[in-house]
Amino acid sequence: MNFPVVKQASYVLINTPDMVVHNGTTQTLERKTNPDSDYLKQIKNHLRSFEDVVSYAPNQTYIGNMTPESLSEIKRPWYLSRVDGASRFGKFGEIMCQDEFYGLLKISDVFDLVILEKSFTETVKESFAKHPVLSGRIDELKEGEDIENIKNLVDNGIAEGLYRDDKLVGCVKRAHEFDPNLSAHTMIENLSVKASGVLALMYLVKNFKLDVSQIDYLIECSEEAVGDMNQRGGGNTAKACGEIAGIKGATGVDMRGFCAGPAHALITAAALVQSGVYKNVVVFAGGCTAKLGMNGRDHVKKNIPILEDCLGGFAVLVSENDGISPVLRTDVVGKHTIAHGAAPQAVIQALVLDPLAKNGMKITDVDKFAPEMQIPDITEPAGAGDVPTQNYKMIGALAVKSGQLERKQLPLFVKKHGYPGYASTQGHIPSGVPIIGHGIEHIMGGKLNNFMVIGKGSLFLGRMTNLFDGVSILVEKNNGDKEENTEVSKDEVKKIIAQEIRKFAQQLMND
Repeated sequence: MNFPVVKQASYVLINTPDMVVHNGTTQTLERKTNPDSDYLKQIKNHLRSFEDVVSYAPNQTYIGNMTPESLSEIKRPWYLSRVDGASRFGKFGEIMCQDEFYGLLKISDVFDLVILEKSFTETVKESFAKHPVLSGRIDELKEGEDIENIKNLVDNGIAEGLYRDDKLVGCVKRAHEFDPNLSAHTMIENLSVKASGVLALMYLVKNFKLDVSQIDYLIECSEEAVGDMNQRGGGNTAKACGEIAGIKGATGVDMRGFCAGPAHALITAAALVQSGVYKNVVVFAGGCTAKLGMNGRDHVKKNIPILEDCLGGFAVLVSENDGISPVLRTDVVGKHTIAHGAAPQAVIQALVLDPLAKNGMKITDVDKFAPEMQIPDITEPAGAGDVPTQNYKMIGALAVKSGQLERKQLPLFVKKHGYPGYASTQGHIPSGVPIIGHGIEHIMGGKLNNFMVIGKGSLFLGRMTNLFDGVSILVEKNNGDKEENTEVSKDEVKKIIAQEIRKFAQQLMND
């Protein structure tokens, strides 16, 4: 079978401390229901500096400056130790600061909803001039406006503010006077997912010198539903991002599935390429402002930094088999069906054991599994434990139960077949896809033969069903065998028909 390949991946983080305070759902709800709470008074003392964010080992791993193997050797909690000489730029992307992100919001806005203050705009222009992917976009920032005009818009409820060290430096206006789906708060959410998705696309193009004219299709798989009062989830974030990133030859669509969305999108991209509908498909997503500081209350209680202070983004290129890049095994796809139920063992069996067994493989044949890759520093103080490790233990336990692993080997299984979590709790971002960048490098470098991307989703959050969801796909080393195209072209068909007609006519004449 001529499988499609996964060729490249990019990853970005955007540090947004003021957006934690003003846009994260935990904080906005607290401000609405308990405006004088001790939590709101303490939160600013628990925000990290940009330098702390950059030197945080999981973040360095996410953008490719460290390997997951190196991360696993660092003593936890990771926030207590800084990575010496850490750079904001990595082989997969970057960790962007908040000032530059506000500028990126501005150039991602095509309806003049984002307004930045004049002197702040000049500061952003200086940063853009030195930026590897934004240096050519300075003029799009325009000149900025007086702070009094911005303040009036915020005070009158026409806009929500953008802050720097709690000082107003800009705003995002509502897009409609009455439509709650186009409110200023929602427009910040939607523009943030757009801008962070654009950044991931820009790095995919830059780092791997892609010819954007060759990209056919974009699948955007974040968790935001863009639309208005008549079609709240109408989209299309994919094309909106492609427009700003300069990918003008592509069309695209949004794909939603809560945290499982990226895995669904990856499988869909593989199917589109393998079928020949498109040659090059990019799966990507931006970050979610609602989840900034989601567990902040627990972090403050434990007197640790608020670690959910970054938006996340990624982009992955899926292409026709080149005989070199890792292949997406479309015959080894796990699916959690409606009938499976939400019991953890049933979920793991559907996503891991069943697709492998169907193809004569064991759980132990997979070098690395990538389920929910959340950073444990974030989830443990909130009582959720080390989520990736819990998943590896369940996978290992299923291997024991199915006779593929001895019970005494279970502790070693977790280390051998798992990676520590190094993705921000952005919902869809940790769900399997963080492994792809490192996985491609490891397979190409001979360190791995394969890895499995596992996406899981909580469909019940939408209050439409109590169902759970999940899909998975195996990625493995390319054996170098490419099936040649044996299909006959239209021109060749015409030639064959013409030849046959001539033969038939000649035969009639001879008779």
